[in-house]
Amino acid sequence: MPESAIIVGAGASRGVGGALARCFAGNGLHAIIAGRTEEKVQALAEEIGAAGGSAEAVRVDVTSEADQDALFALAEERGTIAAVIYNAGNNAPIPFEQLDAETMERFWKVGCLGGFLTAKRAIPLLREQGQGSLFFTGASASRRGNPNFAHFASMKAGLRMLAQSLAREYGPQGVHIAHFIIDGAIDGEMVRSRFGDYLDALGDDGALAPDAIAQNYWHVHTQPRSAWTHEMDLRPYKENW
Repeated sequence: MPESAIIVGAGASRGVGGALARCFAGNGLHAIIAGRTEEKVQALAEEIGAAGGSAEAVRVDVTSEADQDALFALAEERGTIAAVIYNAGNNAPIPFEQLDAETMERFWKVGCLGGFLTAKRAIPLLREQGQGSLFFTGASASRRGNPNFAHFASMKAGLRMLAQSLAREYGPQGVHIAHFIIDGAIDGEMVRSRFGDYLDALGDDGALAPDAIAQNYWHVHTQPRSAWTHEMDLRPYKENW
């Protein structure tokens, strides 16, 4: 069994989670694909297998400690864990006056608490190995809050600070912790299905391609530890920032 890469928060093949699973499996790792929709993660694992890669699917609610425990117990059985990537999140514009406590908590649980639960299980394993990557998918909202996105900015800022704290604590122990700031629309299934006209209006390379995002994660994963990246921001060349 090759070393494993755990992709937490995967779904559609044409999305960041799908691209990450394909990329890491394509580079010889066993992709453990965890997502809340069993049909989607299973289809993704079968797609990777058909292409000659090694992958398996696990249905996981990232906010459930029991689900997270089961995921990492499975990963331990598979052997060495090369990388853990927390890619779960959700987004929607909500005016602050319409934002209630239940919605705020729901976004925070997926976008931040789930990252904490993943890190609690990944860190001891990676630290014992003395190596391995723990990556978090973030957003430009972690650095600036925009109107109608107080819930999103809050959860992403929390995730960013979690990643930064962990990097300072466990980097010296050989665990490579990195945070990726995704700045711009992603040309994946979710955005394409809802805002296809908007993506078309952006023109060629006006939105982030999931496979291009995944290539950057792989680059950071393979960096020599004498020159590690902690934070990388990714945006289309013509994005206004």
